[in-house]
Amino acid sequence: MENVGLQFWSINEAAGADLLGTIEKVAEMGYTGAQFAGFGDHSAGDVKAKMDEVGIKPAGAHVQLELLENDLEGTLKYHETIENDLIIIPFLADERRQSKEDYEKIAAILRDLGEKLHARGFTLAYHNHDFEFEVFDGKTGFDIIFESTDPNHLKMELDCYWAAFAGYDPLEVIDKYADRIISLHIKDQKADTDGPNSVELGTGILPLGDYVAKGKEVGSKWFVVEQEHFTKDPLESAAENVEVLKDLVANN
Repeated sequence: MENVGLQFWSINEAAGADLLGTIEKVAEMGYTGAQFAGFGDHSAGDVKAKMDEVGIKPAGAHVQLELLENDLEGTLKYHETIENDLIIIPFLADERRQSKEDYEKIAAILRDLGEKLHARGFTLAYHNHDFEFEVFDGKTGFDIIFESTDPNHLKMELDCYWAAFAGYDPLEVIDKYADRIISLHIKDQKADTDGPNSVELGTGILPLGDYVAKGKEVGSKWFVVEQEHFTKDPLESAAENVEVLKDLVANN
């Protein structure tokens, strides 16, 4: 069975109120990995102890670019302690992505960070939304980032949902960047809606099985649930999602 994780932003309120208890709940649901989106005031030692206690491992962590720029050493030491070796840039602030030149600057920063993290035994990856697919002089911001960086030093956590929402076929993106894929975000899109509206896996319109099969084909290390819109308790949705994802991984 491939690794199935949960991006904790999906259960942000619960994780913010009780991170250690939430780690335990997520493990009980059947996830094999916790993909963190912050740790609050919890020490790395406490987080590691809880993961060891409940038998779950890090599925990477979303770490803001600004934190890596401002406190690289402290950040890496925290992740070394929890034995997380996958650092994922989750988002770019608006003012850092307004032009081709902005994306070229980001690529240069990621080249430098990727080398530094690689030397320390970490993998750096980038997670997309839809805005990276804006075109500048014939090239998307997404392609500027990945074509201007070393495949050995910058991997990709492809958010299949956001790529599809932007009008791109995630299967084609995975094929194009097969050597970069380290993780896939798997989430579904509600039918008959113009805007973004993620729903529980298997209740929307996206061909999730195809994404999982293609991810397995290129050797994706992780398949990670992320959901951002809810009509019920996000923890209830997370429990439903892991069952669907495990089935998708087993049968595609």
